Amino acid sequence: MESQTLTPSYLHLEGIGKTFGSGSNAVQALGRVDLQVREGEFMAIVGPSGCGKSTLLQIAAGLASASQGTVRLAGRSVSAPPPGLVYLFQQYAKSLFAWRTVIDNVAFAVEHRPGMNRDSARAHSLKYLEMVGLADFAGHYPSQLSGGMQQRVTIARALAAEPRVLLMDEPFSSVDALTRMELHAIIQSLWAQHRFTAVLVTHDVDEAVFLADRIAVLSGRPSRVVEIFETRLPRPRDKITTPEHPGYLELRHALLSLLLGREP
Repeated sequence: MESQTLTPSYLHLEGIGKTFGSGSNAVQALGRVDLQVREGEFMAIVGPSGCGKSTLLQIAAGLASASQGTVRLAGRSVSAPPPGLVYLFQQYAKSLFAWRTVIDNVAFAVEHRPGMNRDSARAHSLKYLEMVGLADFAGHYPSQLSGGMQQRVTIARALAAEPRVLLMDEPFSSVDALTRMELHAIIQSLWAQHRFTAVLVTHDVDEAVFLADRIAVLSGRPSRVVEIFETRLPRPRDKITTPEHPGYLELRHALLSLLLGREP
């Protein structure tokens, strides 16, 4: 377990609590969550089902309000989505515009910027479609793509915005295993190139170990951070060799033991 007080934070969640409802119907989802994310790192958050992982991420993004506590990004209080932060939702199909082509869906991220017209927004977006292997589908509509391809479009749009912070809410949970591996490789490559700060909420321990620098484990409701693990696995990571690394297996065992309440 690592003490966070030794590390300067970029995204700082302090004493975050969240209660839904009131009186006898009140449900405390988040107890007191303290979490510090370093600039440029890849952080994963795991925990039991229903412990408030997505709620915590929405509060970090300024999309939801906390009942108590504060969120700061680069020292500034967050009460609404700050510039430079992009949120990647789990329901990727619902986040795409059915009436827009693939390239125009991606261009939506930048077309309203000063000095950016439709042609320059498309040219900018094409670079990111090439990164996710969808340049040949730029003129297609979302309904003409598979689920995995649609999720690549949402990733391309998120990265086209050139975020300083990318928050991801279980973005790979609705695709098949092989597509998930491909998307992991894409995210890992793009993160290595651009070094944005990434926070991933996931229920998949293997996904967390493969992608992250550090993994925060939440308890059950009302949740708090019970432990933070450093992955310390070499990069770039590979879907065949990395899961065979002794450090991967040891960390996976420790995480599952903690989450399942078993002795390591």
